[in-house]
Amino acid sequence: MSENEAKETMQDFEAELEASFRKINEGDILTGTVISVDEDAITLDLKYYAPGIIKADEVSNDPSFVIDEHIHPGDVLEATVIRRDDGEGNILLSMKEANEVLAWDKLKELLENETIVTVKVSEAVKAGVVAYLYGIRGFIPASQITTAYVEDTESYVGKELEVRVITVDEEDDRLVLSGKSVALEKEAEERNHKIAMLVPGSIVEGTVESLMPYGAFINLGDGLTGLVHISQICERRINKPSEVLKEGQHVKAKLLNTNDGKISLSMRALEEEMVDTSVEEKEDLSAYTSDESASTSLGALLKGLKL
Repeated sequence: MSENEAKETMQDFEAELEASFRKINEGDILTGTVISVDEDAITLDLKYYAPGIIKADEVSNDPSFVIDEHIHPGDVLEATVIRRDDGEGNILLSMKEANEVLAWDKLKELLENETIVTVKVSEAVKAGVVAYLYGIRGFIPASQITTAYVEDTESYVGKELEVRVITVDEEDDRLVLSGKSVALEKEAEERNHKIAMLVPGSIVEGTVESLMPYGAFINLGDGLTGLVHISQICERRINKPSEVLKEGQHVKAKLLNTNDGKISLSMRALEEEMVDTSVEEKEDLSAYTSDESASTSLGALLKGLKL
């Protein structure tokens, strides 16, 4: 062993020795590494002469929290000292008490950073559902569960939701979460991906969804809707789309562009293409037609024959 390695080993030993003799008081928040875990308690290595014990009822306020599913050996936990000796030489700790001190700061950080987190709905209550985050009871209003108002909140019990923190009030012990903004963002991402796959100039089909003074919205299916501006509905000038179209009508249109994530369509361009195609077909047909009139008379058949 080199001289430097020997010094490092001594320094490590001295640090651990010093830590083992440090003063621990009730109310202190300690950090420890999980040594073992079962359904009744968690044992922590506190780098102290005595291990730390967290009883099952001091782990979390979340009724759905299962110790041996959520906590594993090697995990680093923070807990408050509630008794320096439990009668068996262990330091008795509480994660719940530590949470009451630390969780609100973590929640404020999530609010500030607009961080997306996953929570599990534990119960349905009046006008919403409840989910726990960092051991703190959070409320998700029915209007904030997803993109639409949820009538049957019971159906969400046991489900996991991606949410953001929207209200943190430590003084009133109030935490409000929202899944709506996350769901809206995901829908927008999916829609933008589908739009990016569309090819300008292609022919699309859909159903007239609604008529507005400035044009018609066409439901193209797969969650996509395009707009046919009133000037692009037909060749002739019209005062309003309802002169030509009605809701529920099946139509075809040409895809003009997808600028700014908006789908612009033209029925007029498709109509013009069909007229041009028809003219071309007539011209092609005339190229193969003789100027002389066609005849199937006996005189025509015998003409030119010498008897």
